[in-house]
Amino acid sequence: MLKEGMRAPEFALKDKDGNEVRLSSFLGKKVVLYFYPKDSTPGCTRQACAFAAAYDIFTENNIVIIGVSKDSEASHRRFAENNGLPFMLLSDPERSAIEAYGVWQEKKNYGKVSMGVVRSTFIIDENGVILKVMPKVKPDTNAAEIAEFLGLK
Repeated sequence: MLKEGMRAPEFALKDKDGNEVRLSSFLGKKVVLYFYPKDSTPGCTRQACAFAAAYDIFTENNIVIIGVSKDSEASHRRFAENNGLPFMLLSDPERSAIEAYGVWQEKKNYGKVSMGVVRSTFIIDENGVILKVMPKVKPDTNAAEIAEFLGLK
C-alpha cells in the first residue's frame, strides 16, 4: 500500500455519466479518495451516505470527495440516484487505480479467502501528495474521522 508523503498515482477513470476524470485535474484542492468494494451493499451504502451528509463541510473547505469501485458507470448512476450522492463515483473495472493504490488484497469472509477491494481512504493534498492513508476503514465513521483529521467543524 502507498505511504504518506508519496505522490498519489495519477488515474483517468469514467464517472457515472461516462466523463473521464483525472486526479491531476484537482491540483490546488485537497482530495478525499476512497475505495470501496461494491455499490448498494449495506456497508458501502452507509459509508457513501455518511460522505453525502458531510458533503457541504468538505466543499466549503475546497475538498473534493471521490469514491472508486470496480462497478460499472450504470451501477454508479443508480447508486448515486438512489442515495442522493452529490460527489463523484468513478468506475475502475480494470482495477488500474485500485491496484495502483494497493487496495486489491486478499480478504477473508466467513472463512473463505478471496481477492477484493479493501475499504481504504487516501487524503491527498493540493500538490498531489498523500497526506494520510487510512486502511481498512469503518464505513460508519470514515467521513467523521477525515473531517477530524483535517480539523473541519
